[in-house]
Amino acid sequence: MQNNNSGRLVTVLALLLASAAAPALAERPMAVDDAGTLERGGAKLEFGWSRDGGVRGFEGAAGFGPIDNVEVEVGLGRAKDRDADPDARIRAVGAALKWIPLQAETGLSAGLKYEYGRERVSGEGTARAQSLAGLATWAFERGPRVHLNLGRGWTKGDEDLNFWGLGLDVPLSEQVDFVVETFGEEHSGPDRQVGLRYTIAEGVKVSAAVGRGNGRTIANAGVAWEF
Repeated sequence: MQNNNSGRLVTVLALLLASAAAPALAERPMAVDDAGTLERGGAKLEFGWSRDGGVRGFEGAAGFGPIDNVEVEVGLGRAKDRDADPDARIRAVGAALKWIPLQAETGLSAGLKYEYGRERVSGEGTARAQSLAGLATWAFERGPRVHLNLGRGWTKGDEDLNFWGLGLDVPLSEQVDFVVETFGEEHSGPDRQVGLRYTIAEGVKVSAAVGRGNGRTIANAGVAWEF
C-alpha cells in the first residue's frame, strides 16, 4: 500500500507544483520545469484540472519572487483515485523553492529546485516526500526553448528514486505555443505529452495537454495569471 501512496503523491505534487515562470520560459501545461524565475516582486496564480490514469482532481498554486533569481511556490490539490476500491480521496499540499543564478534571454539558464509535499489518502495514512532537481534551459534566438530536469526524490518509508524530464517549447505565433515533453522516474517507462498554450490577455494564459505512458492516459488543463 505504501508504494501506491508514494506513486499518487508524486503524481499530485508534480501536477500542482508545475511551474508557471517568466513569460519568456516554459510554463503550464508542461510537467518539465524551466530554469527561470519570476521577476523580483512578481507573482503568479494557477488553477487547473488534471488526470493521471484513475487519479483525477483539481489543483491550485501561487508563486512569488522575493529577490532576484529566487522563486517561492505553494500549492494544494484535491483528487479522487477511481482505481481504488472503494474510491480514495486524496488531499495534498506542497511548497517549492527555485534558485536560478544563471539566467539568459538566449543560451543557457541553469539552477536548482527543492520541493516538499504531504499527502493524505482517505482510509490510509499520510505520506511525505521531498525532492531536489537540477534545471537547465537552452533558449534559441528564434524562440524555441529546450528544458532538462534531473533530480532525486525521497519518500518517507519508501524507496528513493531518481527522475528526469526533457521538454521542448515552440512559439507558433505571438499568442500560441506548442509544447512536447517526455519524463519519468527510475524503474518505470517514460511518459510523453503534447499540448498548447494560448495567451488571451497580458499575463493571462490558458493551456491544455494530453499524453500516454506506462499504460495510462495523462492530461491537464488550466489557467495561469502573472502579475
